[in-house]
Amino acid sequence: MITIAIAEDHQSLIDGLSLLFQQEENFEIVGKANNGEELLDIVRLKQPKIVLTDIRMPKIDGIAATKIIKKEFKHIKVIAFSMFDQQDAIQQMLTAGASGYILKNSGLNDVKLAIETVVSGEKYFDPSLNLSFLKEENTSQKKSVLSKTEKEILHLIGEGKTSNEIADIRFCSVSTVETHRKNMMRKLDLRGKGELLRYALDKKYDF
Repeated sequence: MITIAIAEDHQSLIDGLSLLFQQEENFEIVGKANNGEELLDIVRLKQPKIVLTDIRMPKIDGIAATKIIKKEFKHIKVIAFSMFDQQDAIQQMLTAGASGYILKNSGLNDVKLAIETVVSGEKYFDPSLNLSFLKEENTSQKKSVLSKTEKEILHLIGEGKTSNEIADIRFCSVSTVETHRKNMMRKLDLRGKGELLRYALDKKYDF
């Protein structure tokens, strides 16, 4: 059974969601709140598996409430349920600890899918959201895990240098260069020298 707490200051939306989950055997709403304070009281008392929360709410907003929930109950999954599709709102909820973000104009079945996805351990984002900033952020994080030597070798790869040429330039053995290549592919989650070369070419001027 997936237990759910809903926080939303528009009662009509809560009523609509309640009707949806009444027809589902595996879903149970254990609490409904119209503000952040009520939500925290429900979560502390019922400890639901899922919290579906608006961002803008009276007393305590969804971002602050999410931070408190994740601090006190790491196992509880939070999904933002909002009318805001701006990057800043999405980023703040993710930083607070949310595992999903769905827009209020989505169909009720989309809400169900979001909950099932998050319960399974994955993240869920409304299909209409522009998440390009997350891809850029992930790329930046990947770059930061490379050592200074690896970044220098990656730059040479981006210039089209072979392992033999890189070894000559860096006064090291070819096997050392190959080891660095393997380590970079592992850190960057790339498969094969071809993907590493493409990555190096894409990031040639970023170092």
